[in-house]
Amino acid sequence: MKLLLLCLGLILVHAHEEENDVVKGNFDISKISGDWYSILLASDIKEKIEENGSMRVFVKDIEVLSNSSLIFTMHTKVNGKCTKISLICNKTEKDGEYDVVYDGYNLFRIIETAYEDYIIFHLNNVNQEQEFQLMELYGRKPDVSSKVKEKFVRYCQGMEIPKENILDLTQVVLSECFLVWAPGSSLPWPHAIQ
Repeated sequence: MKLLLLCLGLILVHAHEEENDVVKGNFDISKISGDWYSILLASDIKEKIEENGSMRVFVKDIEVLSNSSLIFTMHTKVNGKCTKISLICNKTEKDGEYDVVYDGYNLFRIIETAYEDYIIFHLNNVNQEQEFQLMELYGRKPDVSSKVKEKFVRYCQGMEIPKENILDLTQVVLSECFLVWAPGSSLPWPHAIQ
């Protein structure tokens, strides 16, 4: 019985520690630098994130500059070919908020992060008078827990993005511009799966 209570106590402490790792404000931007993988992508205009959509991007890394701006290195399809793009995103006055011009004007913010595990972004885009929103989930590893994915789905629903507009980029077809890379491996980066 004592062993059962001890195990239960350790589980509760571990669960509490995991939840304490989640940051929803007062972000330490230096901790988001580094390698990332695109996990889930969602938009209220699904065409933007479908194959050949302008916002269907696969992140490689995020670099934080000395002025707190961010450089996102990503890949996307341009004219049917995987193309590397780098976007410099400027810090706004608000905590965790940035803007960038890419397929229109984008204002995005960090919703939450566990720096060593995942980060969730919400983006608003205005392009030729059309507006849409985008949600992105990146992981430090090629996939994240189902608990984090479920949390992302709840955020999307709160933003009125339907569940059917959420794409799991870990499950993309192999003919897609999906990049495989392993930090520290001998594989050249990027390596596109054909």
